[in-house]
Amino acid sequence: MADYTLSITTERPYEETVTAVREQLAEAGFGVLTEIDLRATLKAKLDVDVPPQVILGACRPQLAHQALQAEPSIAALLPCNVVVRSVGETTTVVEAFDPAMMTSFVEAPSDALRAVSEDARTRLLVALAAVGA
Repeated sequence: MADYTLSITTERPYEETVTAVREQLAEAGFGVLTEIDLRATLKAKLDVDVPPQVILGACRPQLAHQALQAEPSIAALLPCNVVVRSVGETTTVVEAFDPAMMTSFVEAPSDALRAVSEDARTRLLVALAAVGA
């Protein structure tokens, strides 16, 4: 796991994992605002083949609003990107940008921003744990 992501590896096929991630993000109060199919995009733009991989732009509007009130420039780090990547027929990696990293980009992060990042981090960890269970 990279220092800037939260990650799990699950013994589930890719498509099943994508569905589980969507369900668990919703359970945690996140909606998926954007979806980038990296496999299709790289094939179309570069004619290269990569394993199935999708980036889901997840957002919990309440947390986004609180973060923006604390630090307007934090918008550049929104939404929370969650990547689902196939690493075999029955193995899939799920990684999310660690919201705790938001505070590392701000010179003097406020308590409000810290609280938002901790809340988002906790919600994502619960969602990832449920996907990995």
